[in-house]
Amino acid sequence: MNSIAPARPAELHQRRVRLIRQPAAAAQARDHVRAALHSWQVPVDPDVVILLTSDVVTNAILHGAGPTVTVAIRGSGGQLRVDVYDSARSQPVPADKPGKPDNPHGDKAGAELALVAMLANDWGVFRTPAGRAVYFTLTFNGRQTG
Repeated sequence: MNSIAPARPAELHQRRVRLIRQPAAAAQARDHVRAALHSWQVPVDPDVVILLTSDVVTNAILHGAGPTVTVAIRGSGGQLRVDVYDSARSQPVPADKPGKPDNPHGDKAGAELALVAMLANDWGVFRTPAGRAVYFTLTFNGRQTG
């Protein structure tokens, strides 16, 4: 008898929230991330996720542009990813790193992105039609290798 086990679909969890670009947005983003982590029960260190989310949102508040920021939270494929979108056109770099050769005039983003660079498995910036997004990822099971 030849039997094939049914394929288990990869779980994909997503949440997206638009927030007014003001200081309260960092706390609101933390609340949304906390709720998503609780609901999805993803195996990551919630304190690290909340810290990094707060830092990336704070970066968008301080150095971004536009009236809103959008926080997108996704869990799938063994990792959690948080993207923060704003309307700025420049590319941020951590404050402890001078402008990179491919980004000599990048924003001095401050200590917030230095923490992201240190604690996340991956992080980066990409352009969007409306501006930019800064993201970070953390591997499930709490294995940060940043």
